[in-house]
Amino acid sequence: MVWFDNAGAIGIAAAIAMFGGAVGTAWAQASIGSSVMGVLAEKPEEAFKLIVYMALPELIVLLGFVVAFLLVGKMELGGAAAVA
Repeated sequence: MVWFDNAGAIGIAAAIAMFGGAVGTAWAQASIGSSVMGVLAEKPEEAFKLIVYMALPELIVLLGFVVAFLLVGKMELGGAAAVA
């Protein structure tokens, strides 16, 4: 018994990739952000280095998007759209 087809499984996998990337980024930036604000209060000259640390977790969500995009590219359209 098949509950969903191949395209449905790929769609769910793409959604999990995006969700996991977003949650991972949010979790990382929450802990990094509070630490950055504490350091900036004491050493404002470290601002550039700390901004880089804040931007680094954004790569997680970008990689999740790339994985989701590649998965959606593997989907096969059913019905009349596949014939055209």
